[in-house]
Amino acid sequence: MVFLVNFARVMFAPLLEPLKHEFLVSNATVGLIATLVWLGSALPRIPTGYLLTRVERHRAVLGAGIVLTAAAGFTAFAPSVPLLAVGAFTMGVSSAVYFIAANPLVSELYPDRVGRAIGIHGTASQLAAAIAPVFVGVMLTVVGWRGVLKLLAAVAAAVTVVFFVVARRTDLPDAGATDREFVTAFRRQWPIILSGVAIIGATGFVWNGLFNFYPSYLHQTKGLSPETARTLLTVVFAAGVPAFWFTGRLADRLPHVPLMLSILGGFIVCLLGLTAAQGLAAIVAVSLALGYVIHSLFPALDTYLLDSLPDENRASAYAMYSGLAMIGQAGGSSVVGALLDAGYLFDTVFRTFAVGLLAILAVLFVLHRANRLPATAVTS
Repeated sequence: MVFLVNFARVMFAPLLEPLKHEFLVSNATVGLIATLVWLGSALPRIPTGYLLTRVERHRAVLGAGIVLTAAAGFTAFAPSVPLLAVGAFTMGVSSAVYFIAANPLVSELYPDRVGRAIGIHGTASQLAAAIAPVFVGVMLTVVGWRGVLKLLAAVAAAVTVVFFVVARRTDLPDAGATDREFVTAFRRQWPIILSGVAIIGATGFVWNGLFNFYPSYLHQTKGLSPETARTLLTVVFAAGVPAFWFTGRLADRLPHVPLMLSILGGFIVCLLGLTAAQGLAAIVAVSLALGYVIHSLFPALDTYLLDSLPDENRASAYAMYSGLAMIGQAGGSSVVGALLDAGYLFDTVFRTFAVGLLAILAVLFVLHRANRLPATAVTS
């Protein structure tokens, strides 16, 4: 299931150019469609956290599969940009419900190895991101963009049925049974929630704008062919597969905050390196490093929260963190698209973003040295 919900989010990156030509729209418009997928993955996260104080985690995961099936089928037949946007948003909604329900469930299934479990779960998610650009690129030549969405709907329906059968036969943990006070969880855990948002919010915003326009950037600025550019997007996502696997294990062994700040610094270096890279070999090398570093941040952050939060606050506090962070991230694509239409160059946009992230990292580092960034959640 995690493979499919993440596939639904990242598949729009290789679809932006076909959609632009199909509906004869601007960069800003297709960027907005990509943003709506991520906005759909952001806005329902906090309401889902409240829902989980009333509904069991596995039932919410089942609901996510049903929503994904219906949304992908609807989007496949969308006759206009507004309806396409509605479908894209709803596909994002399915991922919001899934991740808010499934990540706490995974951490509760393996309470002694949270980082490892989150890393494995994230690896499965990242495999979808790695496969999506090439798979979608190939399928575009065979069945077109509508056919890709129809296939996703069919597979999502089958996997949802399988999950329903497996969940009925499995003894699931009841650690979340005491998580019934959503607002209380925020009041109690707001320091670690806001710390997580501060680390991932702007970084995710930049990453969202970067990867959705990655093929266009490499083609228009670096002079690579569209096929090579799409392949390098796959390289970026593929580098995230070992990142989730190994960083999840590191997060069980290393202090959380220094690990996360180091990863953020590495992302800034990679972003600047990408704008400076010339030639295929250099671009491939930077793409590999970029993909590994940015995808290391996600398991490190999830472990930071889920390993620290007590049973009675885990899903509620995690939903609050994830929802606030994702709302900030979702606008990356539309902002990049609007800046491009305004005449700014890709390199100018990304270098400016890097400078902004450097300023944020400096503030976070000072706060950490002053012991103002919490290392753990409140547990009593």
